[in-house]
Amino acid sequence: MQNLSPSIRHLRDLIAIPSVNPMGRDDLPPEIVGEHAVAEHLSRALGKLGLDAALVGEGGRTSVVAEARATNAMDTLLVASHIDTVPVDGMEIDPFDPAIEGDRVLGRGSCDTKAGMAALLEALSRVLENGRLARNVIIVGEADEELSSIGVHDVLKHLGSRRPDWVLATEPTELRLINAHKGVVHTQVCAHGRACHSSDPTQGQNAIVLLAKAILSIDESARVFTDRPHPELGPATLSVGIVHGGQAPNIVPDEARIWVDRRTLPDETPAIVQEQIEAAIRRAGVEAHVVVESCSEEKPPLHTDASSIAVRATADALAREGLSGDCGQVAFGTDAGVFGRAGIPGVVLGPGSIDVAHTSREFVPIDQVETMVRIFERVLEGAGGPR
Repeated sequence: MQNLSPSIRHLRDLIAIPSVNPMGRDDLPPEIVGEHAVAEHLSRALGKLGLDAALVGEGGRTSVVAEARATNAMDTLLVASHIDTVPVDGMEIDPFDPAIEGDRVLGRGSCDTKAGMAALLEALSRVLENGRLARNVIIVGEADEELSSIGVHDVLKHLGSRRPDWVLATEPTELRLINAHKGVVHTQVCAHGRACHSSDPTQGQNAIVLLAKAILSIDESARVFTDRPHPELGPATLSVGIVHGGQAPNIVPDEARIWVDRRTLPDETPAIVQEQIEAAIRRAGVEAHVVVESCSEEKPPLHTDASSIAVRATADALAREGLSGDCGQVAFGTDAGVFGRAGIPGVVLGPGSIDVAHTSREFVPIDQVETMVRIFERVLEGAGGPR
């Protein structure tokens, strides 16, 4: 084995601990599900840096929180690096055996987003050792980012009335500074029909047919999004992602459901999304039988002003590493949006590419992890403040 840097050793240790988000499934091996084991590992690693870590959350969905305090701190930063991963079905590599191939580290969570936490641990070690910590930093490894962000809500509850000045959420952005992204709203729509024997379907009412009419209208409703794009994020989007219905070919179904994935813009709320879907159902003429059962925001949109300390500090740290500090935008949602909804402005930044996150050969470039260590050092030492 080649001589590995501390950050890559941290990363390999984190990958080797399964922390799969069940994402509503009940068919996953219990030994790979949940974040508790990796949260405990991080608690011990932070303890070696002299920090007291708290474990928060229930049912194995554990997040870890610790804080390093600076003398005469310029502000308080919260670094959020989620410790859950998506499931590992169909992976072409051993998901929990962090292999190194050339200039890459492979494994589930390698870029999404255990590399961000690994880089933070090493940067924090360096800064604490040399006594150059200029801002308070709350270190958070949060559970459940891949689904409902229960970890963020657990962390906010743990912090109580105390709120950091800004947040940096680690996600695979290829070290691009992201200050805006779309939100995620999931809507469940149900059609209610009347069951009967399929030999005489006129005696019933087919819920699948009713729902099909609604689906076409809901899909058609997305056409207007292109008429009013956000200047940075572009248009909102809509996708019907799941369809369930029917019991057997010889039974006219009395119930059918769809799940709609809606990517929202900063001025859109779940109430707006629900009204748009209900309007589409009315246009299809099936509102008496098709209803919205639930409409929930999984990830709020993010839009942090370019003049904020979050953007200024991160841009300065990137510039000092010879990288662009220009703001960018992405379509995927992150926990930075959840913190933003709680009144804490934030940005998104991290090593790796979203194009290989969740894939069968997930990896992160080693050089990007090492660069992220230096970026974190700059941030922790006061980037964005007086030089």
